[in-house]
Amino acid sequence: MAELTAEQKEIKLKKALDKLKNVKGPVMMALQAAQEIYGWLPKEVQTTIADTFGVPAAEVYGSATFYSQFYLTPQGKHKVGVCMGTACYVLGAGDVLDGFKRELGIDAGQTTEDMKFTLEATRCIGCCGLAPVMTVKTGSEEDVISFVKTEDVKGIVKKYKEKD
Repeated sequence: MAELTAEQKEIKLKKALDKLKNVKGPVMMALQAAQEIYGWLPKEVQTTIADTFGVPAAEVYGSATFYSQFYLTPQGKHKVGVCMGTACYVLGAGDVLDGFKRELGIDAGQTTEDMKFTLEATRCIGCCGLAPVMTVKTGSEEDVISFVKTEDVKGIVKKYKEKD
């Protein structure tokens, strides 16, 4: 599917916000809709949400920063999340995360310059029996990769580069 233009995104956001005008407490739903359209929440979009619903920009920003589902910076096509929960960490997730940092040339919380990968150190995802575990989210699809070892990192990155 082709990337929407800035104008198309604005139109789509306006339509989404219009549908929420009579909804009580629309900010969360507006943020979710906006992130679905943009992939993250630019400051201008947060301002548009605040203006549309007559709430302070600080309220919109507060919601966007409180919930981990929202991103305030552009995200890569593939969001790599390495679980750093206790079981995963004890079984080597820290080394796996370091492997991704080296392979991608970025730190956790950053996105590669080509916008292909975003690396995240996540909290427990509830797959402790598969530790160490990681996820790769591409669009609406999410792959869970279990029993990850540092030597698997290059192959995982290669697999997702080839999907592009």
